Amino acid sequence: MQKISLYDMDRTITVRGTYTPFLFHMVFARAPWRLIFLPLLPFGFLAYGFKMISRGQLKTFNQRMLLGSAPKLSALRPHIESFADKVLRSNFHKKAIDQIEADRAAGRTLVLVTASYELYAEAIARRLGFDHLIGTQLEVDGEGRVLPVIIGENCYDDAKIGRIEALFAKQGWQRSETHVRAYSDHVSDQAMLEFADEAIATTPTPKLRHMAKARGWKIVDWR
Repeated sequence: MQKISLYDMDRTITVRGTYTPFLFHMVFARAPWRLIFLPLLPFGFLAYGFKMISRGQLKTFNQRMLLGSAPKLSALRPHIESFADKVLRSNFHKKAIDQIEADRAAGRTLVLVTASYELYAEAIARRLGFDHLIGTQLEVDGEGRVLPVIIGENCYDDAKIGRIEALFAKQGWQRSETHVRAYSDHVSDQAMLEFADEAIATTPTPKLRHMAKARGWKIVDWR
């Protein structure tokens, strides 16, 4: 039987979120002058709060302000790598890393499933030895420029399941012939946890802790 482990990333493996720190890392590394756009960021959050834009549109708005409209991927790569190094120096749960290693030793296929951009999550997944990555994908044009345009859906909430099913189909994994274990800290991953044979709430938010207790899911504290 194929054994698969699905891991959320932000606040499951990491202690804190990575999206905003990534953007600020890129600003300070590449173009500190873009800090002049900081006063505009609250308008995006207000628009999202009033449901005028989606979560994905909020992400690309902030990206446009702090990363730019069309930076070259080749120019971003060195800074993406340094950001991944920074995350794994100071923003991770050691117990999460230990569990990843234990799953790998047990012969499990490791899949990182995150709402974060694949643009930088790939470097983190590579360092942690994941076999597959599912994340929010950005459009890269024919000239190698990263655009503030999400391909498909923001990989969040129920959108993760479609991507997981697509990976199963691509790899030829039959759900009936797999044992799936899923790890997450947040109730937004309810669908992914329900998809699993073994759901594990990791350092969960109060809402997920309540749900996990009601569903009989395992609860662990990785702090």
